[in-house]
Amino acid sequence: MDLKNIIFVIVLLLAGGFFIRSAMRLVAWLRVGKADDRFGNIGKRIRTTLVVGFGQSKILRDRVAGPIHAMIFWGFLILLFSALEMILEGFHEGWSFNFLGPVYSGITILTDIFCLLIIVGTMMSLWRRYVTKVRRLQVEHEKVEAGMILLTIFSIVTALFVQNSLRLHVFGEDFSWAVRPIGRPFGNVLYSVLGDASGIVFEIAWWMHAVLILAFMNYLPFSKHLHVLTSIPNVFLGPLTPTNSMEKIDFEAEGVEKFGVVDIEDLSWKSLLDGYTCTHCGRCTSVCPANQTGKVLDPRGIIVAIHDRTMDKAPLILKKEAGGELTPEEQVTWDKKLIGDYVNPDALWACTTCGACMQECPVNIEHVPAIVGMRRSMVMMESQFNDESALLPDIYGNMETNSVPWGGFGQADRANWAEGMGIKTAAEDPSMEVLFWVGCAGSYDERAKKTTKAFAELMQIAGVDFRILGTEENCTGDVARRTGNEYLADMLTKTNVETFQRYDVQKIVATCPHCFNTLKNEYPQYGFKAEIQHHTQFIQELITAGRLVIDRTKASAEAVTYHDSCYLGRYNDEYEAPRATLTDVPGLTILEPARSKDRGLCCGAGGGRMFMEEHVGDRVNEVRTNELLNTGAQTIAVNCPFCTTMITDGVKAAEKVDSVKVKDIAEILRDRVRA
Repeated sequence: MDLKNIIFVIVLLLAGGFFIRSAMRLVAWLRVGKADDRFGNIGKRIRTTLVVGFGQSKILRDRVAGPIHAMIFWGFLILLFSALEMILEGFHEGWSFNFLGPVYSGITILTDIFCLLIIVGTMMSLWRRYVTKVRRLQVEHEKVEAGMILLTIFSIVTALFVQNSLRLHVFGEDFSWAVRPIGRPFGNVLYSVLGDASGIVFEIAWWMHAVLILAFMNYLPFSKHLHVLTSIPNVFLGPLTPTNSMEKIDFEAEGVEKFGVVDIEDLSWKSLLDGYTCTHCGRCTSVCPANQTGKVLDPRGIIVAIHDRTMDKAPLILKKEAGGELTPEEQVTWDKKLIGDYVNPDALWACTTCGACMQECPVNIEHVPAIVGMRRSMVMMESQFNDESALLPDIYGNMETNSVPWGGFGQADRANWAEGMGIKTAAEDPSMEVLFWVGCAGSYDERAKKTTKAFAELMQIAGVDFRILGTEENCTGDVARRTGNEYLADMLTKTNVETFQRYDVQKIVATCPHCFNTLKNEYPQYGFKAEIQHHTQFIQELITAGRLVIDRTKASAEAVTYHDSCYLGRYNDEYEAPRATLTDVPGLTILEPARSKDRGLCCGAGGGRMFMEEHVGDRVNEVRTNELLNTGAQTIAVNCPFCTTMITDGVKAAEKVDSVKVKDIAEILRDRVRA
């Protein structure tokens, strides 16, 4: 072993030891989080990792940045062979994978190609960040680090390309299986210029490649590019379905002193790993309806804050667990608050829980559960509200007293909408094909009651044997749960589950996506399992079965645009049933807005925002309504009572009430079926 090999081995051992120490520290800090079982359904996790992690499916949703990042990522996977070859060569001069024969030819061809692609990709990334200045990338305190990282990647790959191009001239034909379609001609030109100095340039490039890789590896645990190491594990351990349910709190458990997320130890270890994994790409923020309308909420900032607090407090938690005493400076850090010192409370209240941030995140970070968890601590531990959420205590009081968010209504009035329609309650006759869950809006809101009646009439026309709960129906708890009052949501849920079990309910259909999502994805946590459908799904089912027949004599030309509600579409992956119903109606022309389906924009009512004020920036509902109006449609089709209210208000604000109607799918169909 010559001097070069000895020096390399020493450098490698030092770098490896330092990296292992840093990695062990990061893993240890995850232990301060709550337990969270993320190892079930291994097969599905592997498939998700292959598609999202290695396949870069979410990254590629961005048609510009996606391909740039993908070719850098895939390139680095290919270049792992070169990195391993470099390490082994550090032990023995001229060592290579040449013995693999044709396989080595494939490796060297791909290495050549991806070296070039990565060089181009990093240059394009630098251009987008510093010349065209893509908005989501303009984070002031990250500009220097981002540039340094990109230049380091550029230098690593350039050094590799140079050494590979000169390798044949330095070591001769020993690398007989190496095929370098780009590097070989480049190496010939380089050798003709450098001559005898080629060996020196090769050694410089080799050491530059080796040292930069080892330095980069050790820099990652301290940088925002830690995701290079954690993104694949985070995707593997991430949610297997849309994050459409909130974690249940066991209020009867012994020793529970805190509710919700007060600090990092109240988050799961997976949420802390999310903090490690955030790429700071800003895709979440770029699609956030609150952020895009001028609110303080920055989903990226929430996750970065969790990361920063973890880095600050986790080592102190472990130090105290080991019996150590905190220094005065450490005590100051300990006494800081996650909500307030790291996360702006106003940002938490601005969230509509639409899930767009999680939909776009390329590494499957779960923003909304963390936000709702912090709302829980603000509500149940501190009774902390801001100007926009100041009405929530009154909303909670209404739900506690009359099981409806709005004041001025009584439980005895819940079934008044059905007077004269001949609709039976479950108490009158528990034998039923389906239970129609009307919901609070559908029972009390004058505009929503039109949808309720239209859907009930459709079921009557189709001969559906349905029942309602009437005065026994209570709020599902969605608003309470997503605004942080889990105790109230828990009480309402248990009451409803008892009612369902008393009547042996097997199938429920709801006109409200929020009720639908809660019944389908959260009530099973309380032992209630039944078939849950949204009314647009049930309507399409009735049409397919021939129980509802569209009257083609009532066809009339009409341009319609459809607004996807977040809780039906993004949270439950239902985009086609409402569209299929509209498509079945002759005369309708469906015009898609600029943002639709899983790229759709929230109406602004979710996460309890329906019952909060909106003082900052543009109104989310007006921005969304203008997108829908820009299609030129005469009718805006909706599937949610909250969306109906928000879009109707948006149409009024745009002074288009006389020319544009807002109608639920059920209302549109009711006028076009055979009675």
